[in-house]
Amino acid sequence: MIEIKKVKKSFEDIEAIAGVSLKIKEKTVFGMLGTNGAGKSTLLRMMAGVIKPDAGKILVDGQEVYSSPSAKANCFYVSDEQYYYPSATIRDMERFYRTYYPGFDRKKFKGFIDQFNLPGNRKIAGFSKGMKKQLSILLGICSNARYLLLDETFDGLDPVMRQGVKSIFASEMEDRSLTPVIASHNLRELEDICDHVGLLHEGGILLSEDLADLKCNLHKVQMVADDYHPDELKDLFDVVQLAVRGRLVTMTVRGEEPQIESAVKTLNPVYYELLPLSLEEIFISETEGIGYDIKNIIS
Repeated sequence: MIEIKKVKKSFEDIEAIAGVSLKIKEKTVFGMLGTNGAGKSTLLRMMAGVIKPDAGKILVDGQEVYSSPSAKANCFYVSDEQYYYPSATIRDMERFYRTYYPGFDRKKFKGFIDQFNLPGNRKIAGFSKGMKKQLSILLGICSNARYLLLDETFDGLDPVMRQGVKSIFASEMEDRSLTPVIASHNLRELEDICDHVGLLHEGGILLSEDLADLKCNLHKVQMVADDYHPDELKDLFDVVQLAVRGRLVTMTVRGEEPQIESAVKTLNPVYYELLPLSLEEIFISETEGIGYDIKNIIS
């Protein structure tokens, strides 16, 4: 388990992380969402032990990661643009990571390199962005670190490679309890693979919930009704978003489906439907609630 306890981090006068607390359970896919500049990359680097928090603690399996070599050896960080030595080949990087990750699986790595058709003796500097991304993920998986910390995992991968990587994640989670932590703006990709999501905004945490629970407790309601007052809606429902266009009412509300449906029926609507929200819609709803709204951005 990774435990983040009241962590803060600033760079000069910029507060990147402002008192974040999270728990990331083993053998789950944790999706780290966030607005631009929310601190996702900074938090991942601290989780990997690359940079030290100004305050608070980050524990990996009970050990403070920044000061513990064994905890660091259980974390593999893949940045958005992973650094490789200018003249390095795949074989060079394999030897490099074997130095820091004693459990590096050379046989598995060779099999993946052949499977993904990556040229072992060609300089990485000449690889495409997608090939570099594939290599960095495969190095992380074969390091045998328990926690794979990934910044924009699928950026640059074509659809076939994305499915291939997801399949490998699933297999590794089953075989050795791998725990991927994925920070991404591609919410549709995260929705397909994540068990749990955390939403960051301006260095703080807005929510951390199982994705299934989050979807069960947030619904979109569309209805056509004649005899109601807008204030009545806010009394009946825990409204996150509300839009009224003539007789058409569209709401995002919190709560369980049976209770929401029962409340809708008291309004005697001409027509209504309850719709599930996508992760992208949930993200927009939650961030609009704290003022991160497209109307404010373009006004």
